[in-house]
Amino acid sequence: MVEELLVVDETKINRNLTKSLLAVAFLASVGSSMLYGFNLAVVNSPAQYIKDFYNETLQETYGWTPDERHITILYSLTVSIFAIGGMIGALSVGKLVTKYGRKGTLVRSAVLVFIGGGLMGLSRAWREPSMVVIGRFIVGVHSGISLSVVPMYLGEIAPKNLRGFLGLIPSIHICLGVFIAQVLGLQELMGKEQHWPLLMALIVFPTLLQLMLLPWFPESPRYLLIEKGNIHDTIAALKWFRAKGNIQLEVEEMQEEQRSLSSIQTVSVCGLLMDRCVRWQVITIVVVNIGMQLSGIDAIWFYTNDIFKDAGIPEPHIQYTTVATGAIEVISGMVGCFAIERVGRRPLMIGGYIFMSLCCVGITISVLFQEQLSCMRYISVACVVGIIAGFCIGPAGVPFLITAELFKQSHRPSAYTLGGCLNWLSNFTIGFVFPFLEMATGPYCYLIFCTICLGMAIYTIFIIPETRNKTFMEISQMFASKNNIHEEELSSNNHLKMSRMNGYGTLGHHDVK
Repeated sequence: MVEELLVVDETKINRNLTKSLLAVAFLASVGSSMLYGFNLAVVNSPAQYIKDFYNETLQETYGWTPDERHITILYSLTVSIFAIGGMIGALSVGKLVTKYGRKGTLVRSAVLVFIGGGLMGLSRAWREPSMVVIGRFIVGVHSGISLSVVPMYLGEIAPKNLRGFLGLIPSIHICLGVFIAQVLGLQELMGKEQHWPLLMALIVFPTLLQLMLLPWFPESPRYLLIEKGNIHDTIAALKWFRAKGNIQLEVEEMQEEQRSLSSIQTVSVCGLLMDRCVRWQVITIVVVNIGMQLSGIDAIWFYTNDIFKDAGIPEPHIQYTTVATGAIEVISGMVGCFAIERVGRRPLMIGGYIFMSLCCVGITISVLFQEQLSCMRYISVACVVGIIAGFCIGPAGVPFLITAELFKQSHRPSAYTLGGCLNWLSNFTIGFVFPFLEMATGPYCYLIFCTICLGMAIYTIFIIPETRNKTFMEISQMFASKNNIHEEELSSNNHLKMSRMNGYGTLGHHDVK
């Protein structure tokens, strides 16, 4: 029966981008990654209204009139609590994807969006500021889960030549989410004082679309075969996603990876950190996830209006300037998505970080001399746009993509847990600290971001290999010399019997009935 499922036209190659792959990439991203981008930017436009709401309700409820510093702390907490929730969500990824699968985790975690969105939407009517903070925290937990699970899912269902393209579709949706939040936050639309809770609650609608359609798509074939041992569902899922091509080659590649594992059980985070076979892979995901957030991009997303105000842009023009940067962000994300399989991961990361570092220097210079030269305000805007474009074309989605590529099945969930946790912790640090850092250092704070971007470019040049069009096993072998592991050790654990997987192996099909 298995042989019949595997019968395909060997002359056709499974390199086609099928409608099924595009549809699942869209559905997985629109109810997850797009919400992450939306929640990053949605607090920017109604910032003053939220601060006024806190001020009014604290006086009404507690009879306390907070000063400007206290309001700044409360607003910074509102912004950054999203990242605390994200970190907690990321910590749960390993257990969730092992128990429920990749798609199953996305579907089950959607309930968090309805809870968080409902709390934020009702906060003004119920005159309860804590509902905003708690709602942001809950949707942060959802984003922490989905931001790791979506690229893991897409990375496992994609053929190797399309892994980069599909892996960056979530990044485009993050940019799209930011842009939608900026457009809807305009004064002419939902940027009015009475509308900001509804604006923050809009996240329930994309999630509803995802919840209605995503359950009809198959689970990750790698999860089904390597972790669940279900060969029939694996082949059915591959035929759904591929439509045409040599499915048997992909099944055999998965089995080669499975045989190289000492166990089909998921490795814990502690086990990941102690495993010398993946030492440099672990160091790499630590560096790229922290560096991605500390590059300054989140400071720009969270505080775009304040940055443009400090640069001298007239206040009536700020919201339109912000929307324009969002549009450029979406276009840049699309360029990166189509370029990654042609150019490769390394060139995009290196070029993106170097360009961002130059733009950080440009912002510092333009702000310092804006009083002497009026044209400097436009240079400052151009540099902000440059940072966003450089980030979206280059390093935006690569950390999540290479986390899937650098690890085999047993280590991948814990790698996403570790990388996601560090990513969100850095996100929180920037969201909470940046307003105070800017107060203390002024425009010189961008020189810190410049140094981090240059450091990331240097690390990529010397450490990170090119993973384009490589299988997961080939990528593991590329790191073998750095980890002082002999190549034969990567596949030395052949004692794991294929009988644990319904008797299906690569040595032959005589035992399959």
